[in-house]
Amino acid sequence: MPADALKMKLRRTTILYWSLLLYVLAALLWWLISLEKQNQRIRAEQLQLLELQAPQLNALEKNKRVAAIESLASRNSTKYVSEGITFLIVILIGAVGVYRAVRRQLRAQQQQQQFMMAVTHELKTPIAVTRLNLETMQRYKLEPEKQEKLIRIALDETSRLNFLTNNILVSSQLENKGFAGEKEELDFSLLVTDCIKDMGNRFPGRAIESVIEPEIDLQGDALLLQILLNNLLENAIKYSPNQSTITVQLKKAGSHVLLEVADQGEGVPDTEKKKIFERFYRVGNEATRTTKGTGLGLYLCERIAKHHQATLSVSDNSPKGSVFHVNFAV
Repeated sequence: MPADALKMKLRRTTILYWSLLLYVLAALLWWLISLEKQNQRIRAEQLQLLELQAPQLNALEKNKRVAAIESLASRNSTKYVSEGITFLIVILIGAVGVYRAVRRQLRAQQQQQQFMMAVTHELKTPIAVTRLNLETMQRYKLEPEKQEKLIRIALDETSRLNFLTNNILVSSQLENKGFAGEKEELDFSLLVTDCIKDMGNRFPGRAIESVIEPEIDLQGDALLLQILLNNLLENAIKYSPNQSTITVQLKKAGSHVLLEVADQGEGVPDTEKKKIFERFYRVGNEATRTTKGTGLGLYLCERIAKHHQATLSVSDNSPKGSVFHVNFAV
């Protein structure tokens, strides 16, 4: 379903919802007014009946009965108002809960559909490029340099395809707690260095500077940590200018290992610093967004960090850009 259709559906649902809520509130008000009118009518009838009996009653007895009638009417009014307020609070609490749940469901549906469109494109592109290169080499006798170039491009695209499928599979497994990875003692410094080298081979035109403290050991899952760092690096590359530099720092501070990936892009608005770690969420909107992506990368990073009892956060870089911090407790 297109984004415009989903917005229209959300608008119709919202209008219908508020219409029903207003109807329920109007019915509650009408019920309260009706009960109070009935209460006052009973009070008036009881007072009239008392007036008919007045010749047979002395003044003291009459005053006592009038006071009893007025007290009963007052108690009934208080009871009706209390019940009305209680019902109103319950209705409003339920209404707010239902409204938020429906909007979350519709937004989740929209994000999933956007994810499906994005991931379909991301999957088809490397497959199409690889197939085209192989068919070209099959049909034509090319010079060794051209063949080498086509093979290198095909390998890069298959690596990209493998990276994307790993993200999807591991994300699903972590979400359903079905990932069977095992933690082991790792040379985290070496793992980070290798990831930076591989990313440099994938994006040869991008400058990646690193300050890696050597021989930092960490208890963790090598595959998940590679996915974590690869996603942070690719995210920094995608959302920063081609001529800018990506900076990676790894250091140990007391009982913590700190990993930082900094870029010089547009940064993340304060209002979206927490939202970017949600599944399928992407900064901006589909109408203006031009950067490729599925909305899984940072969500997966946050899940992997949590899997390692680490915290993932983002802050502003100076003079511009973002810094992603991963804090491991060791």
